[in-house]
Amino acid sequence: MKSISFIRKGEGENYNYAQDHCFIKLSSRDTNGELCIVEDTLKPGFHLNRHYHKIMTEVFYILEGELELIFDNETTILKEGDTITVPPKVWHEANCKNGGKMLTIFKNGEFDIFLEQLSKMTEDDFSNEVFMKSISEKFDIYEE
Repeated sequence: MKSISFIRKGEGENYNYAQDHCFIKLSSRDTNGELCIVEDTLKPGFHLNRHYHKIMTEVFYILEGELELIFDNETTILKEGDTITVPPKVWHEANCKNGGKMLTIFKNGEFDIFLEQLSKMTEDDFSNEVFMKSISEKFDIYEE
């Protein structure tokens, strides 16, 4: 990072999807891919499919609401102020029934660039399973 970066509340590159509204608070472009911070406003009914990362570590910090995080052998309910770190190679899935807000910190990942790529895709792109798998794996996201 070459200079101080200051992003105010409600600011930052943002992507408003059907299930969440993401604000990029720190881009992986500014950290040589080492760190990315995303503020997620999770919409009611949010669901993140079961997946894992080979390299990336994910840290979830809950700002508002509750998030259900499902692992192979346990389910954890995260509440405001809770933090959980998911290391590489751990399968996980998430649900947020009533909506909420969290910070997600990605170590060794370019999740912000993944979100940018998703924002430029067409419906045909999203319906092409082989293409979507290749994009996900390019950004260290592996599903069953």
